[in-house]
Amino acid sequence: MPATPATAPASTAVDRLHFPPGFLWGAATAAYQIEGAVGEGGRTPSIWDTFSRTPGKVANGDTGDIACDHYHRYRTDVTLMSHLGLQAYRFSLSWPRVQPGGRGPANAAGLDFYSRLVDELLDAGVQPVATLYHWDLPQALEDEGGWTVRETAERFGEYAALAADALGDRVALWTTLNEPWCSAFLGYGSGVHAPGRTDPALALRAAHHLNLGHGRATAALSASLPAHAQIAVSLNLHHVRPLTREPADLDAARRIDAVANRVFTGPMLSGGYPADLLADTAHVVDWGTLVKPGDESAIGAPIDLLGINYYTPAVVSAPMPGAAAVNHAHGESDHSPWPGSEDVNFHLPPGDTTDMGWTIDPTGLYDLLLATSRAHPGLPLAVTENGAAFPDIPTADGQIQDHDRIDYLHQHLNAVHRAIADGADVRGYFLWSLLDNFEWAYGYEKRFGAVHVDYTTQLRTPKHSAHWYARAIAANAVPGL
Repeated sequence: MPATPATAPASTAVDRLHFPPGFLWGAATAAYQIEGAVGEGGRTPSIWDTFSRTPGKVANGDTGDIACDHYHRYRTDVTLMSHLGLQAYRFSLSWPRVQPGGRGPANAAGLDFYSRLVDELLDAGVQPVATLYHWDLPQALEDEGGWTVRETAERFGEYAALAADALGDRVALWTTLNEPWCSAFLGYGSGVHAPGRTDPALALRAAHHLNLGHGRATAALSASLPAHAQIAVSLNLHHVRPLTREPADLDAARRIDAVANRVFTGPMLSGGYPADLLADTAHVVDWGTLVKPGDESAIGAPIDLLGINYYTPAVVSAPMPGAAAVNHAHGESDHSPWPGSEDVNFHLPPGDTTDMGWTIDPTGLYDLLLATSRAHPGLPLAVTENGAAFPDIPTADGQIQDHDRIDYLHQHLNAVHRAIADGADVRGYFLWSLLDNFEWAYGYEKRFGAVHVDYTTQLRTPKHSAHWYARAIAANAVPGL
């Protein structure tokens, strides 16, 4: 990321869609979603290997065993990035590939894969951006309690040190966690993600230990990386809107904001857990026992950048007869992912939807960027995930004319540009995703990629949106439709 703030000049008819100099354009993926080769190179099982093999957990019984075969085809994929003009590539390291079992020395073969990937990226002029954790906890650690126990946070700090020692000489931007809300509340609360547990107390315990793991990893990275390197975390901050301005709906929005957002931003960025969150969830977990002296200080270790992942806003209300009590955007489950707010109702915002059933609303991204920038002045932001799933049916000649995705990107990049013009310090944008891939509990049914993947032949075909995004990068601006 550039060292100077990305402040946009005053808009004019000529430059109104141009981004500030140094704005970083990238795309993102995650290890389990694309790598495959789950039994190669010393890698041991992760919770997603176990979960995807559990009948009924993933659509069509799909697994990440092969996925996009990126482990064997990474050179092809880097060539694609180069052709698209990507300036940066955000990928995640597979913890069980780097440190089998989640403890002990590094696995040389696993680190060698990432070392070769980083070198290939640098040779192609693409900046590597490494994420330490994108949900693939070693199964051996889950067997010992996973993120519900403090020990996992300590192990995560040790893993971070191993990764930084091996790659820190070439990777200048590191992300500790990706979307810890999903890891904690979908993995341990609603059970729609690995490891599939459904206990609200465990979900809150997991949230705290993920926070602590972030703090331990930040300290390890700071100790190992060169001075110019930067440390970030990526949060899927929820843009929460009350259905009405009635006090009960406003309080529902406050409660969801606490357990969706401030459970992480509080200790990471604001000095500690917010009092209203602790009060709302006191009947669920004993925070006084869970949070040890020094934890909040460790979690609040300074970072250089906050990544924001955004797809759709959340509209909430107080209980309404007949309304759904579980967020439509987070899969089907009989268990709520919202400890202390199980009775809040979620409502589908008006407007067109993606193939995920998520409402397309770029105003949520604008509002979120501006609000976050104002809440945490001096902390640069980046959009580390944004994109959409659509059916993407190839034409007879093999083209994927995904005009709906182009329109989505056009709207959301305009929202980012407007947020910068209005004062948000946004340094970059990472499209989700580079490739069609294993979409967690949806298996291979949903396609987010700018590049189409034929999972039978592994043929990669850039969609029309990929070429449109390449134009945006080349111009450092939002192209026309």
